[in-house]
Amino acid sequence: MLTLRYVGFDAMAHDGQLVISARVVGAVAGTFADLYAARFPIRRMVPVDAYGGSDDASVAADNTAGFNCRLAVTTGPSSWSRHAYGAAIDVNPVENPYLEGNRVIPPAGAAYTHRANVRPGMAVSGGRLVRAFARHGWSWGGVWSAPDYQHFSDNGR
Repeated sequence: MLTLRYVGFDAMAHDGQLVISARVVGAVAGTFADLYAARFPIRRMVPVDAYGGSDDASVAADNTAGFNCRLAVTTGPSSWSRHAYGAAIDVNPVENPYLEGNRVIPPAGAAYTHRANVRPGMAVSGGRLVRAFARHGWSWGGVWSAPDYQHFSDNGR
């Protein structure tokens, strides 16, 4: 459990918690220090346990979260998500939805599918959020063929 300071959409400082693998603590702490210094807004940051382990409930609440023992959201064969290893973080899921065909996860993220209209909290190519994770060696799911704009991981999956 890593406690991190972040700037909320209310422009105030907040403390949040991410459950992640001990192996990635340095990269994650550095990334969120960069985001805090840049005043990049985050809606909320609580462990997925607060939502009964439900990824759907967590992303619907626009919750930034790390560890969740679950399978990857994929149309192919089942495999563990990088979240199950504590090596992935979803940031501001409403502002950064996952697109799977015509399906938008979470549904409230539909207003953010047109990425040219950049608004606070969004991950965009070359933007502060994507650069902060890249600086610490993490990759962004927004470049995938089925974009997962909220997803950042240590190995690009």
